Amino acid sequence: MTNKITGVNGPINGWLDGHTYLIGLMAYPIRHSMSPTMHNNAFAKLGLNFTYLCFEIDNKKLPKAVEAIRTLDMRGSNVSMPNKKEVIKYLDKLSPASEMCDAVNTIVNDNGVLTGYTTDGIGFMKSLEDEGIDIRGKKMCLAGAGGAATPIAVQAALDGVSEIEIFNLNDDKWAQAEKNVKTINEKTNCKASLHHLEDKDDFKRAISECDIYCDATGVGMKPLEDMTLVEDPSWFHEDMTVFDTVYAPRTTKLMKVAQKAGVKHVLNGIGMMIEQGVAAFKLWTGKDMPTDYIREVIFENDAKDNK
Repeated sequence: MTNKITGVNGPINGWLDGHTYLIGLMAYPIRHSMSPTMHNNAFAKLGLNFTYLCFEIDNKKLPKAVEAIRTLDMRGSNVSMPNKKEVIKYLDKLSPASEMCDAVNTIVNDNGVLTGYTTDGIGFMKSLEDEGIDIRGKKMCLAGAGGAATPIAVQAALDGVSEIEIFNLNDDKWAQAEKNVKTINEKTNCKASLHHLEDKDDFKRAISECDIYCDATGVGMKPLEDMTLVEDPSWFHEDMTVFDTVYAPRTTKLMKVAQKAGVKHVLNGIGMMIEQGVAAFKLWTGKDMPTDYIREVIFENDAKDNK
């Protein structure tokens, strides 16, 4: 049962029946997501009677969507922007990491009890490790304080990054950014500080001094695919890593600027997406995702899409 139907968002499973477990993905926008391809092919490879579907859900639709997990006896759901923080109020329990991050990207339904987890930070650190990049003891500049940025900051601090400078607009996420800095400074050995993204001179200084710059804002993703927080290649230096959590498009405007600067390691969010999915897959099924196979599927689909 290893055959896959290409050109569709996941495999056609011959064994879908009245006993199939449903898992969802709730976000807006979300039709670009590779998660159905990843999870459905993993289910098929392992012969598991699960299926994974996308649902375009924003904050307004979220309460009824979460209740549907219980009503339909779904096994669970992934959650992405703009719902990672908002969803917390509708859940029964949170994992310790989700409480610390104040964000959820994975829901598990155990007989009607919904528990929120976060696997984004794990996915971020593991994706760097997969590329041979070790940022322990290094300095990080992070743009954003939302549902992806928060787990990234916390997990990086827990895993040994020495210093994190967080930049955010003075908007509705500023309070979350303050909380992230407080949490990191109180509960880890990492030194964290908060800076105004509006201060371009300070932003430029931080990027020029860091070992890794990560944009976790969503700028560069549709409908903002023609935008980047960093327009000038001179802000970057060659011996650093530039990481954009966006993975659709595969090469964002930020990545193009970094490549023009000759940055050694320029990464999109595809590796993070896969690795956070690996952790979520384990929570839902108790099984290890066949990661090497899934990478082949995703990059095969990429090659076809780019012909």
